[in-house]
Amino acid sequence: MMSSSFSDWLDLLMRVLNKLPLTLLMLGVSLFFSLIIGVIVAIVRVQKRPISYAIATFYLSFMRCTPLLVQLFLVYFGLPQLLLLVNIDINGWDRFVFVVIAFSLYTGAYLSEVIRSAYLAVGKDQLEAAYSVGMSYSQALLRIILPQAFLVALPDLGNNIIELLKDTSLAFTIGIIDIMGQVRIILGNNYGIGMFEIYFTISLVYWGTCIVIENMIGLLEKGLKKGRVSIAD
Repeated sequence: MMSSSFSDWLDLLMRVLNKLPLTLLMLGVSLFFSLIIGVIVAIVRVQKRPISYAIATFYLSFMRCTPLLVQLFLVYFGLPQLLLLVNIDINGWDRFVFVVIAFSLYTGAYLSEVIRSAYLAVGKDQLEAAYSVGMSYSQALLRIILPQAFLVALPDLGNNIIELLKDTSLAFTIGIIDIMGQVRIILGNNYGIGMFEIYFTISLVYWGTCIVIENMIGLLEKGLKKGRVSIAD
């Protein structure tokens, strides 16, 4: 039963929004590193060199076939113990670092397939044209292939950004006080606000943030397509 006043709802909303910057920071940093991982793995799989291709395939299989929560726990609890075997102590690292590592590895696996598909969609003709004017593979990749592949991949990239935003809600399981962690604190302290109101409020925050991301991706896509047409003209 919803008995809370408007001021209670507003206070709850402000408490949740207070932690939104941390959630967005996790999203942004994890997205940055996952894009790097995705590009590297995509190129490795396109080139199909035996050893690196086998490693990339194993990585993709593991990341896509195990739950993110399990991977987060493996990174947070397992990685420090593993590195202690070679006398590297990372137990003092901030929890934020472990969250970024886990989210980047997980999302990077999915982004690699998006980037690989976009890379293949650009076509070998573009690469051959770059070679014909004296470009190296790395120059062709940075100047011709990846910019065009980025435009092709943008819609799927937007979907993965939204998925990553929702995945950040798992960060509270290792003690990160983001918007989901803030909700757990509110529930634990029992500020007199019902459980329905709390979860309804946080769902609105996630929903609103996703809408903003969707619109930003849409505007970026339109801008890039418009610029591409104008150049062609």
